[in-house]
Amino acid sequence: MGFVDELRWRGMLHDIMPETEELLNKEIVTAYIGFDPTAESLHIGSLVQILLLMHLQKAGHKPIALVGGATGMVGDPSFKADERPLLSEEQLQKNVAGIKKQLEQFLDFEKAENPAEIVNNYDWFKEFSLLDFLRDVGKHISVNYMMAKDSVKKRLETGISFTEFSYQLIQGYDFYWLWKNKGVKLQLGGSDQWGNIVTGTELIRRMSGGSAYALTCPLITKADGSKFGKTEQGNVWLDANLTSPYLFYQFWLNCSDEDAKRYIKIFTFLDKETIENLITQHEQAPHERALQKKLGEEITALVHGQEELALAQKATDILFGKGSADDIKSLNEKQLLQVFDGVPQFQLSKEKLNAGIPLLDFLATETQIFPSKGEARKMLPSGAVMLNREKITDQNFIVTTEWLMNDKFILAQKGKKNYFLITVE
Repeated sequence: MGFVDELRWRGMLHDIMPETEELLNKEIVTAYIGFDPTAESLHIGSLVQILLLMHLQKAGHKPIALVGGATGMVGDPSFKADERPLLSEEQLQKNVAGIKKQLEQFLDFEKAENPAEIVNNYDWFKEFSLLDFLRDVGKHISVNYMMAKDSVKKRLETGISFTEFSYQLIQGYDFYWLWKNKGVKLQLGGSDQWGNIVTGTELIRRMSGGSAYALTCPLITKADGSKFGKTEQGNVWLDANLTSPYLFYQFWLNCSDEDAKRYIKIFTFLDKETIENLITQHEQAPHERALQKKLGEEITALVHGQEELALAQKATDILFGKGSADDIKSLNEKQLLQVFDGVPQFQLSKEKLNAGIPLLDFLATETQIFPSKGEARKMLPSGAVMLNREKITDQNFIVTTEWLMNDKFILAQKGKKNYFLITVE
């Protein structure tokens, strides 16, 4: 299956310039996507663009990832309500380095025929004076042409700075420079980038009489209309230090059925037959959430690796009552805090625990897991009280430092779903 056909059945094709598909079918095409370094890490919205480049390379074409060290100084106004705050050069370079490192884990830079490449547009803009840019580039694109773009029109009422207004011309020059110096014939991107990309093809035509092409994918949305890639905690990042592999995995597990049917095509490399079988299986037993589980497995392994996926799955089992005492004791401090982020937490002094704390005091006086000792006493015989996933039924039990995990934590459980993390210092 050709590159465009692959995108088409996966629901990853939005706009495509005439003759683009024919070009891709007849020769090895060098194509690029730009990534704005607005943060040290890309998030899962950017993952769609990364997957486009991965599909492109799998289809035998050459991918180039452009990290916008120069355009990041300006800020893309496309369909943004307000102008973004400008980043310091130090922060920008830090972001560029972080994004480059991430891109290297997804693309093959050693492939013989079509190795991937990373470029930074700061390399060709740093010596380009404003007067030279206005004379050599600006004269080829009229203000009328630039103002006709939807991304600019939407900002005219609220106001757009000249800095942001110039963005499409700067991005257009990126395409021209890559066309001239790297043989790039195609720019890919999200559907919000169509106007900027077409400005690039027009600039190539007017400056050199050359031909260039454009292809965009849809912006990913959620079925309920809320923004994709956002949780109550904020963006879902690809950097494990910003979004833990456990929370990353949970994001996909919590997708709605309708979203999972679309996402499984977009965010995995599973073939059509496998996906169709998964959807059928899911529809026959939706409560088993086969789609969400497979989606979470595939994409967490892609982004974080098999080892982190296994830990995320183990943590999920623990949180939902399937994990054993040994499973929970195998988690390190960082993993434990990730898994139980958001559950009620209590602090205890190690000095008290050294002396031993009667169970009822531990549950009702020291931690307030139960409103009273009487309430705790009633629940104990049923096995509804657990420490570190072990049932405790003896009301005369003494809690000591022997119960500490990582020499610092005790996990208490009241019933099946009520967890409490006690930190002992």
